[in-house]
Amino acid sequence: MNNKSTVRTDARTKSVRELLSGKKYSIDYYQREYKWGTRHVRELLEDLQNHFLQSYQPSHQREAVEGYAHYFLGSIIVASRNGQSFIIDGQQRLTTLTLVLIHLNNLQKQSESKVEISTLIYSEKFGTRSFNIDIADRTQILEALHNDETFETEDQSDSVQNIGARYDDIIEFYSDNMSEESLPFFIDWLTECVDFVEITAFSDEEAYTIFETMNDRGLSLTPTDMLKGYLLSNLSGDAIRQHLNELWINQLRKLRDAGIEDESDFFKSWLRGQYAQTIRGSRPGEANKDWEKIVSAFHKWVRDEKKVLGLLEPPDFRDFIEREFHFFIRQYARLRQAADSFDFAKKQGLEYVHYNANNGYTLQYPLILSTLSPDDSQEVTDKKIRAVAGFLDIFIIRRFVNFKTTSSNATKGRVFNWIMAIRRKTLPEIIDYLYSILDEMDEQGETFHGMQEFYLHQQNKKRVHHILARFTYELETGTGIETSFDKYSSTKAKTRFEIEHIWSNNFERHKDEFDSEMQFLPYRNRMGGLILLPRGTNQSHGNQPYEVKIRHYIKENLLAQSLHKDAYVRNPNFTKLISSYGLSFQPHEQFKIADLDARQMLYQELCEVIWSAKRLDDELQF
Repeated sequence: MNNKSTVRTDARTKSVRELLSGKKYSIDYYQREYKWGTRHVRELLEDLQNHFLQSYQPSHQREAVEGYAHYFLGSIIVASRNGQSFIIDGQQRLTTLTLVLIHLNNLQKQSESKVEISTLIYSEKFGTRSFNIDIADRTQILEALHNDETFETEDQSDSVQNIGARYDDIIEFYSDNMSEESLPFFIDWLTECVDFVEITAFSDEEAYTIFETMNDRGLSLTPTDMLKGYLLSNLSGDAIRQHLNELWINQLRKLRDAGIEDESDFFKSWLRGQYAQTIRGSRPGEANKDWEKIVSAFHKWVRDEKKVLGLLEPPDFRDFIEREFHFFIRQYARLRQAADSFDFAKKQGLEYVHYNANNGYTLQYPLILSTLSPDDSQEVTDKKIRAVAGFLDIFIIRRFVNFKTTSSNATKGRVFNWIMAIRRKTLPEIIDYLYSILDEMDEQGETFHGMQEFYLHQQNKKRVHHILARFTYELETGTGIETSFDKYSSTKAKTRFEIEHIWSNNFERHKDEFDSEMQFLPYRNRMGGLILLPRGTNQSHGNQPYEVKIRHYIKENLLAQSLHKDAYVRNPNFTKLISSYGLSFQPHEQFKIADLDARQMLYQELCEVIWSAKRLDDELQF
């Protein structure tokens, strides 16, 4: 019989610098892969940045950081064997923290005020570099990221693929609020004021005993459990408590059946969308408000703000569960199913929700939910969802082609203001307001004219792929071809599509139009010179001249086929589509600068058709 009281451990609170300086962490073969998703990384970064900005002032000297409020990142459990530490619990956080440190180190390479953090990432011995997260199959990608180089994750382990994707997320979600001047302050704070408790056991058996004890399900309540307990405790009568408890449990089960693992996301989106009244300002040192408090502890926020929620008497609590909770959790489940499955989204008329999710825009959920009311018919509910999601689809792509961020941290202020303006409004009122936002974007120059200068670079590859997938899918759908957006966008599709440069990376073939390779390479990355091809095709024909490539393009998707003259022969649906929208499609027997420029203009026209603001009018038709 295992006696937990005899476990020998060493538990110490350590800063990030103390935890990672001169120490290697590894995992055993039976440990799970690195599995954190976009949501986990986004929430961690937002949490860290928000805590830092509550203390930081631009007038501070760096030594002031020593007095900033600390942030606790939880405990990690390690087993010490033969002088090496094996992670039992904490791999996800330590790996993500390493990726954050790599990004911060890359950001400060051009800065005059550098903070020494390379030793927290790796060490060198006899000229060989080894990373402090010392896991053999991850070394190459960490090396590439540290050197700010591209690394192809295809055919790599799940962990390596996920590390590449999460590093892209870190680049995207590192907030615009974090100025270049604040960078050394933030690095100082992250390394000196962010703390862990490192629990070291001296055998695997002891380490797992600790792990099991700390994660005993019977000893801890989730925020959802505590919210339910608070609401039910304010009801009168055991029968109604039992009825509403069963309703609560059944609805959360349906959420999990829909593949939604973290039920807290629903509560955060619902409460933000329907009830949040305030948001923290962007100036350093400001206190958290409703928007932030709901994320950090939504169960406490409901209790503290019960008057705002109208929770005064027992009937109010019953209505809150039986009517509000019941309605909004069902709508949220539909939104998340649409986000995850294009087939489901298409059947429900919720394709825009899927597109926004593909672009990683999680703030669509509180914004959409803010407009809904249990009093709405299902038809009105669906139209509101489509109107808001369709607007966001336009907003995201317009911002993107003008090289402007759409990260949650950068746009949350806007989204909060929109929520306050359209919360539970009628459909015509909502659409009028959304049009006014698009008009403001027109005045600010955030239109599809930005496509004229748009190009692919290392940080926007995912979004460029999304736009090309939309072009390809919409063209094929418009001409009656049976197809799917996920066929072109999803990494899980049977045939994975990749971005194809129409110009091969061969400057010698273009010396007649470019004086140097430095001129050629940026032009090669312009949007007009890109299509999507299946991965194998992309690799086998990638270095061939255009005159050879085009013979293969005619066998591929319609966007690729459109470069070839045969795409316009005996293809009435395609030629009719071109004519209906006035699109300047044309074949290209050769592909010179003028051809790429013409294609770039065509892509702007496609944007103006696919992301037309007129789609909002469709939802007003009954």
